[in-house]
Amino acid sequence: MSEAASSPRKKVVVLDYGSGNVHSAVKALVHAGADVELTRDPAAVMDADGLLVPGVGAFDAVMRQLRAVRGDELIDRRLAGGRPVLGICVGEQVMFAHGIERGVETEGLGQWPGTVREIDAPVLPHMGWNTVDVPQGSRLFAGLERERFYFVHSNAATEWSIEGRTAVTRPLVTWAEHGERFIAAVENGPLSATQFHPEKSGDAGIRLLRNWIETL
Repeated sequence: MSEAASSPRKKVVVLDYGSGNVHSAVKALVHAGADVELTRDPAAVMDADGLLVPGVGAFDAVMRQLRAVRGDELIDRRLAGGRPVLGICVGEQVMFAHGIERGVETEGLGQWPGTVREIDAPVLPHMGWNTVDVPQGSRLFAGLERERFYFVHSNAATEWSIEGRTAVTRPLVTWAEHGERFIAAVENGPLSATQFHPEKSGDAGIRLLRNWIETL
């Protein structure tokens, strides 16, 4: 029996807080090889090998929904204990300190400094396939350095201002461009996130999710 066949499937919880793309995320994770549960139960969230935080819509609405189910506390507790978390789309954006949308500034989860804002581009939303600039040493994008991923967004973080204290902990930031450069993904210890939608990115997205699951 192969090692993959004998190893137990990793347990991943998709945080069920009212976001609209949860079922496609669940299906993609199952396809990538995880044992998946869609729940907001605190014990299940804390016990899972990995937590996926989806997100669609407005930054402020996602933050309200997260706080309503104490998702902000659960994410913080997991990360404080070194437990892996993956944010997707607005689930990535809320990891930053602030979001500005339609003139409304909202406090984010503050895992990273910086502000999410509307990108300066001739056409918005940025919708469709785009390439990404992957940093050397990325585990999330291993074998995917030349692939394209599916984006649907108008806002993004466009600056990165934190560095790890050692080469081992140095965050890895992946960039993309639509009008201007913006952050497409971050790998920072137990916290990873993507601005694009892996669950809508075909085989490349499934491979990326599999890469993440293999780190759990």
